[in-house]
Amino acid sequence: MKLPMRHSSSKSEKYCVISAPFGRLGIATDMVDGSLMISRVDYLPADKALSAPQNALARELARQCKLYFKNPAHQFDVPLKPRGTIYQQQVWHCIRDIPSGKTRTYGELAGDIRSGARAVGGACGANPYPIITPCHRVVSSAGLGGFMKEDSPGLYRQIKIWLLKHEGAL
Repeated sequence: MKLPMRHSSSKSEKYCVISAPFGRLGIATDMVDGSLMISRVDYLPADKALSAPQNALARELARQCKLYFKNPAHQFDVPLKPRGTIYQQQVWHCIRDIPSGKTRTYGELAGDIRSGARAVGGACGANPYPIITPCHRVVSSAGLGGFMKEDSPGLYRQIKIWLLKHEGAL
């Protein structure tokens, strides 16, 4: 699961907070080489104040999130800011190939890319685009698992459970 990133934003970054059935989603957009892209998506608690999307791309992702909340098979199609190491990008590509309603274990993904399960877990934790790159579909061989460091009262675990139930995987 993805923890909200705590870093300074660029002057061109815009951030909004939209409602989600499990709480809130933060959406950041930024200019990259003259193109507007999604720079990150954050899972947020339900008490986080809402703020309207400030540009067409944020409005489009908000629209696509609503479609996903109605239909878990919805495929996201938005430009993403290039991020992560080559290894992380490889893991994220594998995660995007997991269909809605299905799960894979960290170990299974690790076997696919000849890596270790903990390294796959680390890449999941660094995922800047949860929902779009659905790391909630990656589970432990012994249960849900998930990247939940610094997770006070189980917010990210609750979100993971909601998403997997929504998709019919639980």
